[in-house]
Amino acid sequence: MSSGREFPDVVEIVVEIPRGSRNKYEFDETAGVFRLDRVLSSAVFYNFDYGFIEDTRADDGDHTDALLIIDEPTFTGCHVWARPVGVLEMRDEKGADYKILCVAEGDPNQAHVEQLDEMRPHRLVEIEHFFETYKLLEDKTVDVLGWRSRDRAREILLADRATWQRERAGDQR
Repeated sequence: MSSGREFPDVVEIVVEIPRGSRNKYEFDETAGVFRLDRVLSSAVFYNFDYGFIEDTRADDGDHTDALLIIDEPTFTGCHVWARPVGVLEMRDEKGADYKILCVAEGDPNQAHVEQLDEMRPHRLVEIEHFFETYKLLEDKTVDVLGWRSRDRAREILLADRATWQRERAGDQR
């Protein structure tokens, strides 16, 4: 990493869904490919790049979810170095669901953003609105509980990295 900072201050995001898409792609870890999971039923689109953080394992069994703020959309499978600045806490049918909000290290327009209060407030509202509405026509409920600090994001990332490392150690026995 060019910044010289390490996890969890800088994370590697793998983009599944570029900003502007209504297609929900997911990485199939077993096959090592990206698959179309579904097309969003509601008349909404991802207003941020969405993916996961490498070498983490969240409570739902997937990698830790990441929302990437970058001025231009990337593409499915793109790896991006990013800084966590906060976390959106939610609950869905599987339980607690955390979305780590990150800004791209390589985007000079995000260079000043280190924590939530440096984000445009309306952008945070737009993201919340997306998650409050994107599953409405699928008869699934999502409770958006609100934004939490960069420190809370770091706690989640450290716990999810520890889970990943325990899982990997178990695979090698």
